Amino acid sequence: MFNDLDPILHSQLRLAIISILMGVEEAEFTAIKEMTKASAGNLSLQLDKLKENGYVTIEKSFKNKYPVTKCRITNKGILAFENYVKVLKQYLDVSKA
Repeated sequence: MFNDLDPILHSQLRLAIISILMGVEEAEFTAIKEMTKASAGNLSLQLDKLKENGYVTIEKSFKNKYPVTKCRITNKGILAFENYVKVLKQYLDVSKA
């Protein structure tokens, strides 16, 4: 009756990251850090997990001699998020009955 929630997205910080990236073409690491209030180390770890699973891409470059990390959601990440929301709605719909 209940489908499993995606364990990759069923983490508060990873879900927040994907939610942010769903609304933008790309986001800088510093902006995601500010929006999520996560520490740099934890955010980096969670982004790595999302990248390892193909949900995001990470591009590192320099701007005026300062490192810049840009994150983008992939098609796989979009589909995973949409499915996560769909499955979560199934849980909510059952609770209304």
